[in-house]
Amino acid sequence: MISRWLMNRKSQNKEQPLANMINLFKKSEDFVESEYKLNEKLVYIAYYEPLIDHKELNENVLKGLKENPTYTLEEMKEAVPNANSLWITHSDELREKVMHGFVIIYDQPLPEKCLAIQANQENNRSVAPPETEFSVSGPQEAFIESLDTNIYLIRKRLPLPQLQIKELSIGKLTQTRVVVMYIDGIADPDNIETVIQRLNSIEIDQVIDANALSQMITDQTMSIFPQLIHTERPERVAAVLAEGKIAFMANGSPDAIIGPATLIEFFSSLEDYYLHWQIASFLRLLRFGAVLFSIFSTPIYVAVLTFHYELIPRDLLSTIIASRSNIPFPPIIEAIFLELTIELLREAGARLPTKVGQTIGIVGGIVIGQASVEAGLTSNILLIIVALAALASFTTPVYQMGNTIRVIRFPILFMAAFFGGVGVAFCGLYVLIHLVRLTSLGRPYMEPLFPPRFADWKDAFVRLPFNRMSKRPIYMRPLDSGRFNFKRATSKSDFDE
Repeated sequence: MISRWLMNRKSQNKEQPLANMINLFKKSEDFVESEYKLNEKLVYIAYYEPLIDHKELNENVLKGLKENPTYTLEEMKEAVPNANSLWITHSDELREKVMHGFVIIYDQPLPEKCLAIQANQENNRSVAPPETEFSVSGPQEAFIESLDTNIYLIRKRLPLPQLQIKELSIGKLTQTRVVVMYIDGIADPDNIETVIQRLNSIEIDQVIDANALSQMITDQTMSIFPQLIHTERPERVAAVLAEGKIAFMANGSPDAIIGPATLIEFFSSLEDYYLHWQIASFLRLLRFGAVLFSIFSTPIYVAVLTFHYELIPRDLLSTIIASRSNIPFPPIIEAIFLELTIELLREAGARLPTKVGQTIGIVGGIVIGQASVEAGLTSNILLIIVALAALASFTTPVYQMGNTIRVIRFPILFMAAFFGGVGVAFCGLYVLIHLVRLTSLGRPYMEPLFPPRFADWKDAFVRLPFNRMSKRPIYMRPLDSGRFNFKRATSKSDFDE
């Protein structure tokens, strides 16, 4: 008898998947199930109250049923003035729709199918100017947490049917919507399959943000260098999609992830393409120089003062000795103290409210710097070097690369203290070898430097005029490599010639 009861129970559960899911919904107190009597017939309307727009529910669902009393669910579907209504027969689909703000209607306590009508509320912030990738010129729109709005911002800039979107669902608990975007006929199919396959292979209970997904699909997760570009600017995504790259976004995240990426792209700003090419090239070279100065200036100072006094000119040496005459610490302790102070001020300024954070950064830096010099803890020269190095680290347009530069200075600093110039050179070679071996979605990270592809140098350290960039990047292996006809773009078009 018990085995027969269990078999009947199992078969009943298989035959009533929607009823089992509805019973699971009812365990939560914010799930509402209401009974309505229409023409002597009882119907049930159920939904999660916090997810529902009550104005939409009353005007487009309940009002339509009351004004057009019907007998069957099919007639109810016709009576409700809502285009986003569909039939549901599977429990997985029922869970997805109800958890995204759909109202379900059924005509029996244990339904085999039910009618789902969209009535969700949208509490999203409006499109605002970018914060981490701000530029003086160019569009002032940034992604928000609504995935549909973000897709609209991309399609507005790329109004073509070749722009393809593949939607995935990632996260056992969150079931987060993730979309992969590319342009069919330009993007390399191998890159497309690589991104989709890696996203599909992720097994995790929840997806917090698109940035977390990017860490899970990178080629080398132990590397400190970012291998995919994170951006909040729709025009940047549209530009790289036209080059043949792949982008993906997650619902609830205000960032898009772009790949494959190269090291040089992390130092390229969108403003480079809004300015004249000579000015843009100068600013880009300035960024590269600033990053090198930020990484190596303090370690070289420590190495020279610890091991290589003979490298300092005699006139400058006397100035340095005078500035350090009252300092009881070796250069490494002095440098570590200032570097950590700068990092603390930067972290405190980022975590505090905007106005308070700016005050802490400016006033705190001046007060602490001046006090440390007067107390004999640091020298004036090192204070200037560390301040300039911190300022130079802010020139990187992509925030993730700026964090990397902040961190790699410290191991180079310790190597300089123990091994002098040899330690600095060793760290520089180690970083260079690591970058050469690094890949992004299987593509070379150091392109066009390694492997050398001189055709891609037109938009590397300098940016040539637009009419000189008639080809898409070679390393992307685009199906359509040509942007425009070079001869027609460079020929004169005056009306009298």
